[in-house]
Amino acid sequence: MINMTATLANFFSTVTPTDYYDSGSGSGSGLGDLEFDSPCDKSGVRRFRMFYEPPFYMLIVILGFIGNGLVLWIYTQIKNRLKTMTDVYLLNLAVADLLFLCTLPLWAADAMKGWSFGTALCKGISALYKINFFSSMFLLTCISVDRYISIVQTTKAQNSKELRLACSKVVCVFVWFVAVILSIPELLFARTKVDFEGNQFCTMVYWNNENNQTKILVLALQISMGFCIPLLIMIYCYSVIIRTLLKAKNFEKHKALRVILAVVTVFIISQLPYNSLLVVEAAQAANTTITDCAESQSFDIATQVMKSLAYMHSCLNPFLYAFIGVRFRKDLERLYRKYGCTTSKSGKHGAPLRPSVMSDTESTMAFSL
Repeated sequence: MINMTATLANFFSTVTPTDYYDSGSGSGSGLGDLEFDSPCDKSGVRRFRMFYEPPFYMLIVILGFIGNGLVLWIYTQIKNRLKTMTDVYLLNLAVADLLFLCTLPLWAADAMKGWSFGTALCKGISALYKINFFSSMFLLTCISVDRYISIVQTTKAQNSKELRLACSKVVCVFVWFVAVILSIPELLFARTKVDFEGNQFCTMVYWNNENNQTKILVLALQISMGFCIPLLIMIYCYSVIIRTLLKAKNFEKHKALRVILAVVTVFIISQLPYNSLLVVEAAQAANTTITDCAESQSFDIATQVMKSLAYMHSCLNPFLYAFIGVRFRKDLERLYRKYGCTTSKSGKHGAPLRPSVMSDTESTMAFSL
């Protein structure tokens, strides 16, 4: 990765020797604040970000709005659709992902021409980005716990459906509250900063304390709360679920196992590389290990690539957690017929919508909704 990104850095480099790059708050802080024996030209990193991020972000926004918009459409158009805990979590997850996607066009504009929206919006958008990032991770964790209860503790789940549905709403309120608390660093440290060429960028500017303790604490919170803890809980829940499925009879376990494998694999592939680079960045803040300018450029570009890969999760969630389910597909077909997209001689065209009649047990057997 370092060799590849070094080549990209050299390809995009220019002859401006005094350009110091400092990436935006929504893009990770990078290594733009390092001090070298001689000026480190980061213009190549900025040019890479200018050409790479905007089109990639627009792709994520388009796919994400289509998928999450359809999820939101189904939940708002079909009466009594919120029948299980996972229904409630998926609705909140779609809202969180949509709000998260709304921040990406501004970060794309920041990459292209700098931040021209003022310090207040810089803080607000940075906080909104973090709120929805953390809430998405927590809601994915809640879905894994709910699936664990539904499959591993089936009797308990069936006897407490109404209580669990009420609890899920309380859990969602708590999730959003914790996400807001964890976004406080963005409100404190996000601000506009001017580079040597006079361009403004929205970035995190931490307190100048010994060994960069503030920056390390913020990165540690993001890594632990936004990746490590959710991953550990998901691995435990899904491993027990897999063991339960392998013992089950008359169960669509092969499909369920494929779904579990897809969910965990996508989560790890999309989140692990970026969080690994955040660990390196935290180590760099504590004890400078990268002192070579070319290596710093390579690290910054690798961070941009891995961060955009992590953002892909927001547009993949609907397909991993919603549309793979039988009920969602049937509900989507009903809406498709209702709005005149198909015709039917049997009178189904324009038929009134009604809630899906699949029970929780049936949906659990398909390991989806």
